[in-house]
Amino acid sequence: MKILVPLDFSDNSKKALDFAVSLVIKKSGEITILHVIEAVYDFAAQAAIVIEGMHRDAESYFQNLINSYEHTGIKFEWIIKDGTVSIMTSNTAKEINADLIVIGAHDPEGLDFSFVGRTSTDIIKSVDRPVLLVPGNVQIKNIEKVALALEFSDHEEPFIEWIIHMAKVWDLRLEFLHIVLKEHFNEKLMMLGLEAYVQKKSPELDTKLEIVHSNNLMKGLDDYLSNNENVILVMCHHHKNFWEEILTKSKRIQMANHTHVPLLIMN
Repeated sequence: MKILVPLDFSDNSKKALDFAVSLVIKKSGEITILHVIEAVYDFAAQAAIVIEGMHRDAESYFQNLINSYEHTGIKFEWIIKDGTVSIMTSNTAKEINADLIVIGAHDPEGLDFSFVGRTSTDIIKSVDRPVLLVPGNVQIKNIEKVALALEFSDHEEPFIEWIIHMAKVWDLRLEFLHIVLKEHFNEKLMMLGLEAYVQKKSPELDTKLEIVHSNNLMKGLDDYLSNNENVILVMCHHHKNFWEEILTKSKRIQMANHTHVPLLIMN
């Protein structure tokens, strides 16, 4: 597995790297660290001098950082690029054929699902592969399972296959989460069909179907997370209902009790 970790030298991005290391340690893989220098100056000569200094500082930082993980036996590579973080992240992910991008979520006042800050949102929109957002105070050693939130749409099929595979790779339990706003018979049939599908495809996998009844998507999500603090929550970027609920109101919605929950976004 190849993981790309954009690093801005903040504590949150360092936590994202630690999380990536924990995922790779479970199985063989490699990590590429990316630092993007965004510098705008009025004079080209001044810009060249400043950027050159930034490159030297970044190279020195990366050498020391990678040395600190030498005991893990993980293969590390590092890349420094000039440009826009989202564009360079997308380009680099394609160049190295990354399976996953792991970034630190900036959440100074709680998980404001605008904790998917501007840079994070730009990366999510720019890339064509899964993005894992890691809150700064996540307890890495406590993560025991992944939970894929489902709307039972046609576009979810490849994501179900991917998360089944990754649950095996990461040696984590797997849950499928469905928030029911109004009971429908066809939803019951789909849940039963999904259960039979997973049992047939991966009988060795510890899998659970979790149905939460609520009159509001965000409340249902909050109820689930209140009882499941050891989870990586997985959502599809194409989940229109979820994202309208989350992002449209993100300036107001805060989930301060769930600042430790990593969010894996499937693109």
